[in-house]
Amino acid sequence: MYQPLADELRPTELDEVYGQRHILGPGGLLRRIIESGSVPNMIFYGPSGVGKTTVANIIAKKTQRKLCRLNATTATSADIREIVAQLDTFLAPNGILLYLDEIQYFTKKQQQTLLEHIESGSITLIASTTENPYFYIYNAILSRSTVFEFKPIGPEDAAQAIERAIRYLAGKSGLTVETEEGAVQQMAQGCGGDLRKALNAVELLFSAGKAKDGVLTLGLEDAKAVSQKSSMRYDREGDQHFDVLSALMKSLRGSDPDAALHYLARLLEAGDLAGACRRILCSASEDIGMAYPQAVSIVKACVDNALQLGMPEARLPLAQACILLATAPKSNSVVLAIDAAMRDVRAGITGNLPRELQNVHADGTGFERDQGYRYPHDFPNHWVRQQYLPDELVGRTYYHYGDNKTEQAARKYWEAIQGGDN
Repeated sequence: MYQPLADELRPTELDEVYGQRHILGPGGLLRRIIESGSVPNMIFYGPSGVGKTTVANIIAKKTQRKLCRLNATTATSADIREIVAQLDTFLAPNGILLYLDEIQYFTKKQQQTLLEHIESGSITLIASTTENPYFYIYNAILSRSTVFEFKPIGPEDAAQAIERAIRYLAGKSGLTVETEEGAVQQMAQGCGGDLRKALNAVELLFSAGKAKDGVLTLGLEDAKAVSQKSSMRYDREGDQHFDVLSALMKSLRGSDPDAALHYLARLLEAGDLAGACRRILCSASEDIGMAYPQAVSIVKACVDNALQLGMPEARLPLAQACILLATAPKSNSVVLAIDAAMRDVRAGITGNLPRELQNVHADGTGFERDQGYRYPHDFPNHWVRQQYLPDELVGRTYYHYGDNKTEQAARKYWEAIQGGDN
């Protein structure tokens, strides 16, 4: 029966696990917990192929409890009841260690079904998830568990695992294996921190390779072919979607055009043209705003061009927009102003509109007083002193001029005009 290489080479001891030194290295908290033999409820959070299941298996070996495995994508409430039914029987005299993969797919009710037994200690839960547990896991489960973050495998660790896999398959096949320079590094980099992808790439190379005189050559071009695009970690419904969009926005705000182009490229490679356009359009007002008001028009034109062109040409106007925004002067005065105004409105601080601003076209009998609206264009510099805010908000300031050249010029202009009486 076929067994994937990643399963054949799955580590059985902590020292064999690649990466995760921050929690499994000498003195690491998770390592100390495992070695103590007293295992609490835990949640392993991280992307696929970084060792979450492997570490759970190692923990199961070191405990005297019966190991049960469930995958939340396929498990039902009946599966949970079946596990619970084994408690306090000869099948599980010391309790159960439940490894629940992809716990984020369990409903709140399913998670609550486990709660009573987790709290009593009859079931020890080790759950894994690729999504942020604080968004997807029931709070009562979280409060009774310790969360450990598993990080993507670095290229150096991935290269070591790939070389080990090559040696293993060479011994298994009886072939002499020669690896072209750069092939291992290509697969290590191309796996995107997912060790399972890296080992799958090695297995594919062996399957596709043709030995000559007992020698199998693993070529660089073949390594590129089996690892192409595998470094992309992107899920439009998951954390990666929002993480990359956030990184693009923050790079534009941070005036780093190189980082902005990098995250734009990741979005475009993942096919998320709409997401990239939306973030770029938002940044023009949120982060540049009044420091360079023309940015809105230019960026809108770039986005329109991109949507009309489609990929791959769309990358050009969007790259232009990113470079413009990243290198433009910055101001968040627009954000601060509208947010301050909305806070007042939501708090009920509104008041009646001044009579001068109401939509009244005739004054006379029945009105408390004449409207008395003064038309600014009838006065010098097209401005006249007049109350616009409701009485309850007179004196309230929402907009504060930014310290950039454009806004300071506008401030000086209006200070000069408004300094006189009209």
